[in-house]
Amino acid sequence: MIQITEKEFAMLTEYIHSEYGIELKKEKQLLLMGRLHKLLVELGFDSFTDYYHYLISDKTGEASSVLIDKVSTNHTFFMREPEHFDYFKNTVLPYLKKKKEAENNRDIRLWCAASSTGEEPYTLAMIMAEFFGSDGHHWDKKLLATDISNKVLDMARRGVYDKERIQVLPPNWKLRYFQNYDSSQMMVVDEIKKEVIYRRFNLMTPTFVFKKKFDVIFCRNVMIYFDQATKDRLVEKMYNYTEPGGYLFIGHAESLNLKQTNYKFIMPAVYQKPF
Repeated sequence: MIQITEKEFAMLTEYIHSEYGIELKKEKQLLLMGRLHKLLVELGFDSFTDYYHYLISDKTGEASSVLIDKVSTNHTFFMREPEHFDYFKNTVLPYLKKKKEAENNRDIRLWCAASSTGEEPYTLAMIMAEFFGSDGHHWDKKLLATDISNKVLDMARRGVYDKERIQVLPPNWKLRYFQNYDSSQMMVVDEIKKEVIYRRFNLMTPTFVFKKKFDVIFCRNVMIYFDQATKDRLVEKMYNYTEPGGYLFIGHAESLNLKQTNYKFIMPAVYQKPF
């Protein structure tokens, strides 16, 4: 096992924090060493110092992309924190439908800011398909799903899941929105896949450059890895790209610093931008 010194750990964690916002504390030193050891061997490096210099000198972005795939946590599942999906279906969508129709505007803009392997965006797409029904083709309801990891984005685009993972979904969803892939896996149907646009995106980008603001942003269970200053900066950027009256959903283990944002608390982990 290639050992990591305290100095090497400090160099790498500073790089990870500055590039991706993720804060790795001292107790994560062995974890980082374990996750990167095989990579160093494959690259032919004898030390984490050599790897660090390789990382910062790479201009293609590939080395950094591989690093974040190794260190980021992508634990998710269908219907995680289901209260959010209930609120989205029963409160947010009826509100947006009424608002947009009054504006003669049938464009609903959603952003899943940490889409991981696709369970969250596909769930939202299925909810919207159910809500709008046969009238759905009159609405532009494609949603943007982003993540920092190319690995999980590739998995999300495939939309293939073990049958056990979709058991929590309503029976009619499993029949309508999934098809058999093999004996143990199901695949999301094209009707739902085409509603989700996957892109690699770093939330630490200094300035967001989206063309339009979003009616709803889901950014759940991401900020638990950030320090407070990083969280505050991210929330400010998301606020600036939220439509007045739009919603922000975060994870139940997270909260906003209401002294630093104008988002208003609606219910646990749900906030709204005032008009």
